[in-house]
Amino acid sequence: MAVTIYDVAKQAGVGVGTVSRVLNGNPNVRPETRQRVLAVIEELNYHPSPIARRLSLRKTLTIGVIAPFFTRPSIVERLRGIEALVAESDYDLVVYNVETPERRDACFRSVVAGHRVDGLIVIHLAPTDDDVRRWAQAQTPVILVDTRHPALHRVVIDDVAGGHLATRHLIELGHRRIGYISDWLDEPFHFTSSRDRLLGYQRALAEAGLPFRPEYHRQGDHGREQARQMAHDLLRLAPRPTAIFAHSDTQALGVMQAAADLGLRVPEDLSVVGFDDIEMAEYAGLTTVRQPLAETGRKGIELLLRLMDDPSLPTACVELPIELVVRRTTAPPPNP
Repeated sequence: MAVTIYDVAKQAGVGVGTVSRVLNGNPNVRPETRQRVLAVIEELNYHPSPIARRLSLRKTLTIGVIAPFFTRPSIVERLRGIEALVAESDYDLVVYNVETPERRDACFRSVVAGHRVDGLIVIHLAPTDDDVRRWAQAQTPVILVDTRHPALHRVVIDDVAGGHLATRHLIELGHRRIGYISDWLDEPFHFTSSRDRLLGYQRALAEAGLPFRPEYHRQGDHGREQARQMAHDLLRLAPRPTAIFAHSDTQALGVMQAAADLGLRVPEDLSVVGFDDIEMAEYAGLTTVRQPLAETGRKGIELLLRLMDDPSLPTACVELPIELVVRRTTAPPPNP
């Protein structure tokens, strides 16, 4: 028969409550008693029931993550960072995929209902004030990653600075006709990165005395093929852009495909800059703005674990650095 907590208590000469306190790390156990109980646990090869442990702690020992579009490389990398740290803890990880606004709203409501998780990480999905109030009433600690709300702890980057950095690099190379390809600026998820990177792009143009040309901006659904079609439109303009900054590396790869379709060489005829620095970017030699994707996940879970231990922590905004990674897809523009 399996060894039970009662067997441990009997052999150690203590009560069941004492064994439970030792298992849960309660400091209110004398050191010599703790050592005796631990020795018996090892001798009997006792493994406490996970369900019983959850009940004794009055916790689920589960952390939830709500994230959109699992197929996007940037989301995958953030999840890897989260999972790597959770694997070293006592917590299980439950991930909820969101691909529609209705699914987002349902997850925001249901995941905290009935205390299904001890803590929650929300990636890229901006909560409303009502969402924040609901989470506070449920007393569920929440950390935002790559999105913002002033009442919540968050781990972010500066997307405006990233757009500025990419565009300034192209301007410094001598480009004056620079296109920008992005996701839809107005969409039901209220993502902000496309709009913020556009703002950085516009600021860099203005600082260089260059006008913002609306016809050089294309927006649409996220994806390599969609970006390929948008780049086709840009590259058929007269005069066409000599460089294109893409909102993501995935979209930048689509731009490179469009250039090949039209017989344009990268970077001799067209410079291309992406954003994220996903694994494929290095293989493609793509110049890009690197953001620490896995690190945002790790920082998010670190902050959540601290908040779960101490809910009184003052609200923090952790901003991680970005950097321009110059590879072989950017060069001075061709001669007129």
